[in-house]
Amino acid sequence: MKLYTFDSAPNPARLKMFIDYKGITVDTQQIDMAKAAQLDGSYTDIVPEATLPTLVLDDGTRLTEVIAIAHYLEAVYPERPLLGTTPSERGLILNWNHRIFNTLFMACAEAFRNSHPAYAGRALPGPQNFEQIPALAERGKARLMSALEMTNSELAHRPFVAGQQLSFADIDLLAVLTFAKWAAKTEPRDDMSNLLAWRQRATEALHTGA
Repeated sequence: MKLYTFDSAPNPARLKMFIDYKGITVDTQQIDMAKAAQLDGSYTDIVPEATLPTLVLDDGTRLTEVIAIAHYLEAVYPERPLLGTTPSERGLILNWNHRIFNTLFMACAEAFRNSHPAYAGRALPGPQNFEQIPALAERGKARLMSALEMTNSELAHRPFVAGQQLSFADIDLLAVLTFAKWAAKTEPRDDMSNLLAWRQRATEALHTGA
């Protein structure tokens, strides 16, 4: 199998943390999104969606969504599980993956892609061009802060996003906090003590394997 990605971009960053934590070795090719290489024909011939990351399996099957790639790799490499080991854990982690993506990632993407000059006429990923909508940028920032407040409240009840152990939901939240800092100029407020304490705890767990 082969992974096409661009590690510094938000969605690929989620997958990189997942792969690094589990110690998986994958044949990888970096596609430079800073140079719009994902729109080049050499890549769109393989991935017409022009999105990253994409995992191409040995039989030619393409997985173009991070959550799908993570579930595939977890099934092949079950050691150091990040997607749960019981039905309830799996359901809760997946629930949080989607909740974080829909409330935080999408809000941040709205704010960034509808305001940054580099994305003029390219407000949505993929091969088609869409004009920026400035009102969506403002709404995105408001949604982002509201979702951070919600997440801070949730983290008062447990050490990690989906329970007692580090999971892919924590990786998603770490990735989106990095994304929000540079893309939407938004960080957790000082009074979001649960979120700030979680970030330190999750970062340490990710790097130590605890």
